[in-house]
Amino acid sequence: MNQIVGSHDLVMITLDTLRYDAAVLEEANCPNLCQGGGWEKRHTPGSFTYAAHHAFFGGFLPTPATTDKSQHVRLFHSANTGLRTHPHTWLFDTPDLVSGLQAEGYRTICIGGVIFFTKKVPLAKVLPGYFQESYWRMTFGVTNPRSTEHQVNHALKLLAKTPEHERLFLFLNVSAIHGPNHYFVPGAKHDSVDTQRAALRYVDGELGRLFDALKKRERPVFCMAFSDHGTAYGEDGYEGHRLAHEVVWNVPYREFIL
Repeated sequence: MNQIVGSHDLVMITLDTLRYDAAVLEEANCPNLCQGGGWEKRHTPGSFTYAAHHAFFGGFLPTPATTDKSQHVRLFHSANTGLRTHPHTWLFDTPDLVSGLQAEGYRTICIGGVIFFTKKVPLAKVLPGYFQESYWRMTFGVTNPRSTEHQVNHALKLLAKTPEHERLFLFLNVSAIHGPNHYFVPGAKHDSVDTQRAALRYVDGELGRLFDALKKRERPVFCMAFSDHGTAYGEDGYEGHRLAHEVVWNVPYREFIL
């Protein structure tokens, strides 16, 4: 990351509520998110959106699901903590990753999705408040079956207005995979792994347009795509998230250069 920060545009995409098992089952049907490789199994730092994103913006991305510490190399870390860091880790000397990138000359943009990005109440202004620019519309939310299409359309408009020489950190919280997602399978009345898989296929198709536009920018783009947490569909009697179960803690993770 010491070579990437400053030389690359950065994109962080959180696929809200995407389960690891659902993501793996759809690898072959996700040519945009899974270009050049499959999903890596990781552990999320939080069991629901608000907690997980606070960690992400602090530089704590999902942790590799392995006891091999050599694979636990952080991309980002707060400087001057007294902790030993890997020489490849990029250090920021600010309260959070977003302002750290801003200090490096990045334009920071947030396109929200789920309720914690709506800015409708004070609590929902916290996460978007990390960014210089933040956007949310009703059409970006979980109740719109075309939410990712609308989010990508908005991102494309912003990219068209962003000078080529300007460093960009674009964050996108994808809401479509979060419940309700049963409407992605005709006739389905309840959310399930199958309907979440269908939602992921839809999301991947829409992200292709965003990736194509990003590839046309002056500098290369480093992309991080991962889930903030999973969700339970009746496993061991559990429903939903904000609880301690492996289907919630295990999340898919990918990083790649477009």
